[in-house]
Amino acid sequence: MQTLRGSLSSDRARAVFDDLVAGRPTVWVPECTTQRSHTGPGALTAATDAAEERFRWFAPLVEELFPDTRELGGIIESPLTKVSALSDALSQEFGRPVPRNLWVKRDDALAVSGSVKSRGGIHEVLETALSVAADLGIDLSTGPTAFLEEPVREKMATRRIVVGSTGNLGMSIGLMGAVLGFSVTVHMSHDAKQWKKDRLRRSGVDVVEHDTDFTEAVHAGRRAAEADPHAHFIDDENSRSLFAGYAVAGRRLAGQLAAASVQVDEKHPLTVYLPCGIGGAPGGITYGLATIFGDNVRCVFVEPVSMPAFLLGRLTGLDDAISVTDIGRGELTVADGLAVGRPSGFVGATVGGLIAGYATVTDDDLMRVLALAHDVSAMSLEPSACAGLRAAGCLVDANTDNPGTHIAWLTGGSLMPDNEFAALLEAGRRMVTTGKIS
Repeated sequence: MQTLRGSLSSDRARAVFDDLVAGRPTVWVPECTTQRSHTGPGALTAATDAAEERFRWFAPLVEELFPDTRELGGIIESPLTKVSALSDALSQEFGRPVPRNLWVKRDDALAVSGSVKSRGGIHEVLETALSVAADLGIDLSTGPTAFLEEPVREKMATRRIVVGSTGNLGMSIGLMGAVLGFSVTVHMSHDAKQWKKDRLRRSGVDVVEHDTDFTEAVHAGRRAAEADPHAHFIDDENSRSLFAGYAVAGRRLAGQLAAASVQVDEKHPLTVYLPCGIGGAPGGITYGLATIFGDNVRCVFVEPVSMPAFLLGRLTGLDDAISVTDIGRGELTVADGLAVGRPSGFVGATVGGLIAGYATVTDDDLMRVLALAHDVSAMSLEPSACAGLRAAGCLVDANTDNPGTHIAWLTGGSLMPDNEFAALLEAGRRMVTTGKIS
């Protein structure tokens, strides 16, 4: 470990490494980032264009299957909401300024599966459905609602989708895959919550439980898919299809900001705080935002102190060649959706140079934010969803006036059983120190 520490290029990098080893909250701003030119026309941009079109083509089917998408015509999207009162509460609770121009991207309430993982997972299921339909000779000339026909569903059931997950990606793939008629198997790590397993099983999804971490669950899923000639494995570590689905979210945010008359330019930068597990969802969103806003957007990846996989990979330059267990971390965390010990090498190589900063947060602080978010802004969030809120303002110089717009990207909460959330809320309220919780 000392050799690894000694290989780092600056005193600041070594101090951050020491924080990671000790499990202390930290913030790291890379000394330099790559030029944005590679976010212009290219394979990933074309894939994102195709993903946008795929979402539009499937919208009538999504609207039919999921009534809560009808207001948006079958488009799966979440609201953008300003939360100045919550900003004030966070500032008071944590004793440091949080930008008052703080917004939240409500992927906790996203249709179908209620998490930031939804668009990526759903997109790859839709792309796979089109591929399978072509392979099986299914006529889609009548449009996407052909997938509702019983003969089509019988054919789709002969094909299987397999994925490894800590919970939320499995939820999005399982729920959408099942309604399209696929047989679906989700391999879930020991971090996955029981209620998520139960929800998937009630939807007809085969859940395989592993007493191992996320990486091993993914590898188990990959091995199972390789043994089945009729299975498609969705690879959270390397999937371009997932990435393209997430990138669409970044593009759509630009439209929401314009609709809200929020200006983004050199004098009005946009800072987005993204919960990070393996890196796919925040990586895709970062890519989508960078293609539109260039250097005027700053994306911050936020992880639990026990699972700082992406930060560790970028800090050392090793990406997926290093795991948090290599520095003695990897404990269970309340942020199950972020419980990943080894990052995606694909995402690190693709967007690592576009990431403005990284932050780690403690479980206790996530619980404090959970209580404040509920009692100040009436949001019922999973602990993972609180990561961006806790990090909000971490890149802002204390001597500045918090310029620009700040967005905490939320994930997970709307599907959580009431009793599960009540227990989390009670625990979070006990930790709040300001005495403002009623």
